[in-house]
Amino acid sequence: MEVIRCIEELLTPSLEALGYEVVRVQFNGEQRQTLQIMIERVDGKGVTVDDCADVSRSISALLDVEDPISKNYTLEVSSPGIDRPLTRMKDFARYAGFEVRIELKKSIDGRKKFKGPLLGLDGTNIMMAVDGRETILPFDFIHSAKLILTDELIMASNEERQV
Repeated sequence: MEVIRCIEELLTPSLEALGYEVVRVQFNGEQRQTLQIMIERVDGKGVTVDDCADVSRSISALLDVEDPISKNYTLEVSSPGIDRPLTRMKDFARYAGFEVRIELKKSIDGRKKFKGPLLGLDGTNIMMAVDGRETILPFDFIHSAKLILTDELIMASNEERQV
């Protein structure tokens, strides 16, 4: 986890200068390791293949100089996609009203997995409707959260692209 945090801190200023934000950094794989950097544009437009290539070239040089990973790895730069992960507080506010799947690090009332419409934020808590009831989940408890691909999400994504 320290390596991921170090990489994110290393890359964030350069990516922001280029007009991008880091959505998520992951380091996966046992034998063939992959460093995945998920980005989105600050201007709200969709991420293109050219954006990913530009970012890849820029951060490759930075990673080569700083060398935060001692083993060989493959660098992968991508957009979050429609059914994106929600990793930042602002993601939960932005996607209020859409279906989400959340898994917690620790259980609340004997439960770690939640699915339902995202209602927004209450301070540092995530609010969602689960089984017809408002449920409050502390942001710090979240292990993973992801939008669920629905017709409403697809329609909203198409509308966003037309703007």
